[in-house]
Amino acid sequence: MSHVKAGGSAKNIHNNAGRRLGVKRFGGQTVNTGEIIVRQTGSTKVAGPGTFISKNFTIHAAVDGVVSFTKVRKGHFTGKTVPRTQVSVVNAK
Repeated sequence: MSHVKAGGSAKNIHNNAGRRLGVKRFGGQTVNTGEIIVRQTGSTKVAGPGTFISKNFTIHAAVDGVVSFTKVRKGHFTGKTVPRTQVSVVNAK
């Protein structure tokens, strides 16, 4: 009888560094132009006034000011609306 020795199971080979996603500046905090407010995968939070969204869905401050988060309903092409959090920056003077 021919046999093949049992192959060992590989463990601990999928240890990757975390992606450091999440909210970096919270509501009420002051930000400068260009600062990162939210790092995310996909558009779970949407950019509002005073912010812009980059290629990898990171939301940055477009102006100096104070961060605020509000709940909005975002419409899809099909007419369905889904709840999203809108990130905005208002000038603090």
